[in-house]
This record gives sequence, C-alpha cells and structure tokens, in this order.
Amino acid sequence: MTRLKLSDITDEKPVKLTIEIPAKLHSELVDYAVVLNGGAEQGAPAPEQLVAPMLARFIATDREFAKARRARHALIASG
Repeated sequence: MTRLKLSDITDEKPVKLTIEIPAKLHSELVDYAVVLNGGAEQGAPAPEQLVAPMLARFIATDREFAKARRARHALIASG
C-alpha cells in the first residue's frame, strides 16, 4: 500500500482564498485524491479539499520555518 503524507482531511471553519494554479498541478491534485481514496475516482476528495491539508503538512514539517517563527516570537515577546 502507498504511504501518502496526507492521511485525513478535517473540516474546520474555512477562510476563503481565491487562487490560480497551473493545469498540470490541478491534474496532479486530482490524481492524488484518487490515490488517497484507494484508487477509486468515485468518492475521491475534490482537489480544492486537498490544498489546505497539504499546506498545513508542509508548514508543520518545515524545520527552518519553525526555527524562524520561534525566533520571531521570542523577539516580539522580549520587546
């Protein structure tokens, strides 16, 4: 079985963003949704449902971002 970085999609209060993405990326999101759904197209999440969890996962695993964020918060707290 394929181990994907994205495992579940939770419903949270949304904030609306309007973006444009390349057609190839949209196609890859569609394919990712199908794989996430066990290979079945029917019932696969819509591509737009994948964007927020993917971005959240990316940010959560970016060590340099976490380090810079902590430094920024420490700077703000000190002064």
